[in-house]
Amino acid sequence: MTIYDYTVTDSDGEESKMSNYKGKVLLIVNTASKCGFTPQYTELQELYDQYHQQGLEILAFPCNQFGNQEPGNDAEIANFCSLNYGLTFPVMSKIDVNGPAAHPLFKHLQEKSPGILGKAIKWNFTKFLVDKEGNVVDRFAPTTQPSKLKKQIEELLSR
Repeated sequence: MTIYDYTVTDSDGEESKMSNYKGKVLLIVNTASKCGFTPQYTELQELYDQYHQQGLEILAFPCNQFGNQEPGNDAEIANFCSLNYGLTFPVMSKIDVNGPAAHPLFKHLQEKSPGILGKAIKWNFTKFLVDKEGNVVDRFAPTTQPSKLKKQIEELLSR
């Protein structure tokens, strides 16, 4: 299976196929509204503003598995992201990223790009960079600021 074989659901409950993103560079992030890393939404939006026209898509997947830092429902989360950070990239429906109920897309991402401490995602704002062919290129820790990914994003966009 490839990343394009999965289906995701946005915060409005609409399903879409990941194959809709063929030919795009993807930055896929598990997020939370009440996390110390939540201000990274600002840099994620800046990346989106800077590179979206060149083919970057950012997909935020809210998750409540780490310290109960994403307690809201999909509408509350989308509203929070819009009001507080002006997000214009897709915020998906809340999911699990670890364990037996983990979304299949995140199981795939973990399999293709395990972290330093194993496959499981350790905290909110873990980031996966995917090339235009759907290959998982790299995985970044929650502490990695999104702005630090510019060089890799630019390289992938230029291919």
